[in-house]
Amino acid sequence: MSVMERRRVSARRESLLGDEPGSFASARFVRITPMKARRVVDMVRGMGVDDALALLQFAPQAASETVYKILESAVVNAEGTEHLARHTLVVSKAMVDEGPTMKRWRPRAQGRASRINKRTSHITLVVQPVRDAGTGNKASTKADNKKGRKA
Repeated sequence: MSVMERRRVSARRESLLGDEPGSFASARFVRITPMKARRVVDMVRGMGVDDALALLQFAPQAASETVYKILESAVVNAEGTEHLARHTLVVSKAMVDEGPTMKRWRPRAQGRASRINKRTSHITLVVQPVRDAGTGNKASTKADNKKGRKA
């Protein structure tokens, strides 16, 4: 295959999706602590897109608004670039990585100062179409391999 025939794929897309259909969206340097953002992201991982958006819309956590926007962006990317139907999409991967920490100082008694860490997050969501049951389930094959059965 020549260089001209090869489809241009970003390294980020290659690492997240490989050759499979789907799309992703990410927000970097978000002013939410990674621990709090992971609570919200763990709720939507593996859910259908419409169910996840409905859950995020009414979730009381502050990070849910940001995750909602990222998920909506990933869905629009999938519809626009990959031409995938919205009702077939599932949140297949959801990651929260730690961004840079801003260090601030708070005055304390007797001339001391204590440090306050204002943490940031990098949030990435990947949406992919639902896989058919006949294509194989990775979880069941791993369990079968542990028991000594062949899939």
